[in-house]
Amino acid sequence: MKKFFYSFILGCIANCLAFADQVTKPNVVLILVDDLGWQDVGSYDIDEPTPMETPNIDALAKKGVLFRQGYSPAPTCAPTRCAMMSGRHAAALQKTHVVGGNPTTPYNKTAHPIMDPWYSGRLEVEEVIIPEALKENGYVSGHIGKWHMSLDHHSYPQPMDQGFDFTKAHLGESAKMKPHRLTGFATSAKEDPYQLDTEGFPKDQPTLDAIEFMEQSKAQPFFLYYAAWLVHTPIHSRSKELLEKYCKKLGVDMPTDPDGWATQGQTNPYYCAMVEMLDHYVGMLVKYLEKTEDPRNPGKKLIDNTYILFTSDNGGMEKVPGEIITDNYPLDRGKINAREGGVRVPFIITGPGIIAGQESEVMVNGLDFYPTILSWTGTNRPKGQKLDGADLSNLLSTDPTDHTLVKNRQGEPRTTMMWHFPHGVAQQSTLRVDGWKLIHNWMPGRPKFELFELYKNYPGTSDRADIEEAKNLASRMPGKVKEMSKELFRRLEGMNASYPFLNPNYKGGLLNKEKVCEPIADSLKAKKGNQVSLAFKEKGAKVTRGQLMYTTSGKDKREEWYRAPAQIKGGRIHAKLPKGTTHYFFNLIDENNFLVSYPEPVDMLTAGARKPKGAYSWEALEAN
Repeated sequence: MKKFFYSFILGCIANCLAFADQVTKPNVVLILVDDLGWQDVGSYDIDEPTPMETPNIDALAKKGVLFRQGYSPAPTCAPTRCAMMSGRHAAALQKTHVVGGNPTTPYNKTAHPIMDPWYSGRLEVEEVIIPEALKENGYVSGHIGKWHMSLDHHSYPQPMDQGFDFTKAHLGESAKMKPHRLTGFATSAKEDPYQLDTEGFPKDQPTLDAIEFMEQSKAQPFFLYYAAWLVHTPIHSRSKELLEKYCKKLGVDMPTDPDGWATQGQTNPYYCAMVEMLDHYVGMLVKYLEKTEDPRNPGKKLIDNTYILFTSDNGGMEKVPGEIITDNYPLDRGKINAREGGVRVPFIITGPGIIAGQESEVMVNGLDFYPTILSWTGTNRPKGQKLDGADLSNLLSTDPTDHTLVKNRQGEPRTTMMWHFPHGVAQQSTLRVDGWKLIHNWMPGRPKFELFELYKNYPGTSDRADIEEAKNLASRMPGKVKEMSKELFRRLEGMNASYPFLNPNYKGGLLNKEKVCEPIADSLKAKKGNQVSLAFKEKGAKVTRGQLMYTTSGKDKREEWYRAPAQIKGGRIHAKLPKGTTHYFFNLIDENNFLVSYPEPVDMLTAGARKPKGAYSWEALEAN
């Protein structure tokens, strides 16, 4: 009898713990769209109505909170994904643009005055990302769709190398139409891989994969990372009916030539159709959650215990060569630029305890997802993991309009955000403080600083002032520029951010270009202990810094190059080759920030040879 009694008590305790687990461990669905612009969603219209119809996304916004001042961590894809998953700023990760991992070299050896700094090709596996943290709390995690947190979509590390239990990367509807986008429209035929559903939308395998994961995982708390390929290029519509619908709505003729689109504004019928298709697939995920019984919470649906985060990896891609895609107006620019159009994005959050039907002007960022998810799920922050975002859970459950509920590391209301994009033709670092935004331009020939007042009295009334970034106030407010510049560089230095360099090979004129150093041919030396050095001759500008660039992978283009410190001493640059190095070269940086690389990447076994065997050509490196 006593044995039975103890068994009964233990069973009751187990049931109570199981019930507590059901109640306290919600599911989390993160929907990350590719290249969706701030004005591409109906519920975000502020000046002119968008032609895109997004009833499911708009309905999602009514279930929770729509943030008008929501931002991506970066203006391009890969750094945003790495930042969101790790909770670390792109500058701190040394992952500030797509691809990466190549040695420092200009996009074109003579066409650009600026060289991008080296940046990593992948998120380091030492970073504990969201699914790894949740795994310690009994969660199962699934990744669907785009990855792009490594050199390419298929290189290491992959989702299951970083804590995901389930991953599928099918392109689905996004796969390029062949031979062109006016052929191969989806049909109702069963054998059609894109068979139209009952509502006339093409089958999208990633969406079905996401539903499969949720169905398989619903008996335990789950995290779904649905990384849509839509609405990235190629711009097309597999639904002929949708294409015809938007041609009619926009007042344009049905295309007969598949190439390009030249009409300004949000008038591309292919793109409009893509956005509505995306909306349909988002609706499929939400409807699954709404209709499916929650086995952990009898009598409830999955939606009752599921948080949904919806956003985009960067601002809308306004155009590509030969085609205008969309328009982020009234915001300036778009993807690949740190102005508002490149980083302000749709940002919607719903879930249990979140006040429905709210719009908020509080500044939020995709970096905030990690700490917020930890809070929702009762998951401990991984030991040693530094998080650069803020926990939004209190804001969402209390008053989404109260910015004081979003705290920085010091426990004070957060009023500042930073972006670092020293790449391409943009070459910007930016800082927002309250309603002000400062842009530091690295590119010669542009104003060094631009200052804009986006909002009056932020975070008070948040009255719109110049979100268009049309009125540069830098010359009128030098004190404000100095104050914000000091804070911008304090943050950049704190993250050990990498800065761009001047290009000595630029075909145009650059001050002090003639003073760059000259590496001395045949002076490369290798000693025991993997010590290597190179002599150089100064020609008017002092060489102040050096870098060793090396790889451990020979000629494998899926592996990356790394950066290591080098010392300048006695007219030579010195470094120790890390273990496993197969190829290397030096970067010499002078007092005017010009960078000279020498020699062509050297096979370490033949270091010192005039024409090293196994060395890459610059052309091969640039094509990597």
